[in-house]
Amino acid sequence: MASSGLRLGVLISGSGTNLQAIIDRIADGTLDASIELVVSSRPSAYGLKRAEAAGLQTLTLSKEIYSDPEQADEIIASELRRHGVEYVIMAGYMRKVHDPILASFPNRVVNLHPALLPSFPGAHAIADAYERGVKVTGVTVHFANADYDAGPIIAQRALAIEEGWSVEELEERIHAIEHELYPEVVGLLAAGRVHVRDNGTVAIDPA
Repeated sequence: MASSGLRLGVLISGSGTNLQAIIDRIADGTLDASIELVVSSRPSAYGLKRAEAAGLQTLTLSKEIYSDPEQADEIIASELRRHGVEYVIMAGYMRKVHDPILASFPNRVVNLHPALLPSFPGAHAIADAYERGVKVTGVTVHFANADYDAGPIIAQRALAIEEGWSVEELEERIHAIEHELYPEVVGLLAAGRVHVRDNGTVAIDPA
């Protein structure tokens, strides 16, 4: 995948479906970006196979290195910088990022969360929303900061939960929204339309 447009580093832990959505949008020419490095917290993550199939550079750290979060993030930040990454895209990355990455990429580390933050933060947002019986949930894309799931919100898309859906059906529809919204937000970043205001909120320039 030739380097052009916004240079991305993508962090994954699992199947990599959001990574694939971004790969597909770059490949079809609708997203002006390139993926310079894919970092996985797990050597068994299927997302690594997606990355390799797309000819992307990958990095996987051992559990021993990840046992020291600061050391792991020092290595990741160093490799991201070495690859000329401009924005870090967390795509199902199940680890908190720490100062070595956040300081290297201020307001340039982006996370995807399967709920409408600040509601249902944490690792089980879809199940938590389902079990609470809310009628509307959705997807949030936000900048990551030192506080878990609390950084400035870039975009949200709501989903009305229909009566009778199983949690699996809800999860499927949440993922479908993710696969549309995340590449769209990366496109806004690539176009230079996203800005963090002094008050910590996000402004998006009109097209």
